[in-house]
Amino acid sequence: MRSKNLFPEKFSQNNQLPIRIVTPGFGHLSPETAAKSGFTSRLQYYFFLFVLDGRSHHIVDLDTIEIGKHELLFALPHQIQEYPATAHGSDYFKLGFDEECLSRLPRQFPFLLNPLNQQKIRFLPTAALRVKAIFEILLGLLSMADTDPDLILAHLNSLLTEINTAYFAADRKPSDQRTEKFIGFKVFVENNLTDHPTIRNIAEELAVSTDSLYQIVKHFSGLSPKEFITNRLILEARRRLHYNERTSVKELAFDLGFNDPDYFSRLFKKVTGKTVAGFFQDLS
Repeated sequence: MRSKNLFPEKFSQNNQLPIRIVTPGFGHLSPETAAKSGFTSRLQYYFFLFVLDGRSHHIVDLDTIEIGKHELLFALPHQIQEYPATAHGSDYFKLGFDEECLSRLPRQFPFLLNPLNQQKIRFLPTAALRVKAIFEILLGLLSMADTDPDLILAHLNSLLTEINTAYFAADRKPSDQRTEKFIGFKVFVENNLTDHPTIRNIAEELAVSTDSLYQIVKHFSGLSPKEFITNRLILEARRRLHYNERTSVKELAFDLGFNDPDYFSRLFKKVTGKTVAGFFQDLS
């Protein structure tokens, strides 16, 4: 079954897969299509930017991320991305694909849940050369719309394996079980966000004690489980405000599972430093 995170219509460069690659000289949208898309969008797919030379910056969920040589930025479905007005350095690859591509790969890639809360990855020179080579192969394959999808998926699998390895390289001694439990925590939170699950319920779901859950979440995120859930709820509120996806503060609060709009307003101000109305006005 096709995921709800659909690739934008007519973006795909393959007849059978929702995937697109862009370089300085290939794959750019027409000015008309780009204008319709705008500089800010709520992603419906996975996005990657690998800079070979020069520097760039992206704004993801309202945070600015600088990307330099041999660094890669990845952004996830539902995140808000603001495209830079300037070029992505002097040489780069951009890649986008949705859940359908992932569902056809032979393994899962934990980095796509961003358990270490870092969306920028730096590659060592030898790894950067391998990543560049894979991007170049994908570029050649996507230059023809009728390329066999199996060829594209084989190299996409290699690319994501390289990225996954580099992502976790900075945390060389994590317990695999701890990583797995934190990923399980993030998945559970995402799937039950507006139900406001209790820490005890999550710990029971993951078959760990509440103390162990606290230590795991604190290790990977720097936050307590309660702080993590609160920040995720307020981030979702900020995303919806950014796209004006509400008619009132009360409705926004109820949509996010808050029974008390006043409590939601106080929590929003505590986390962001602004009232809901003030935050919305800044975006207008």
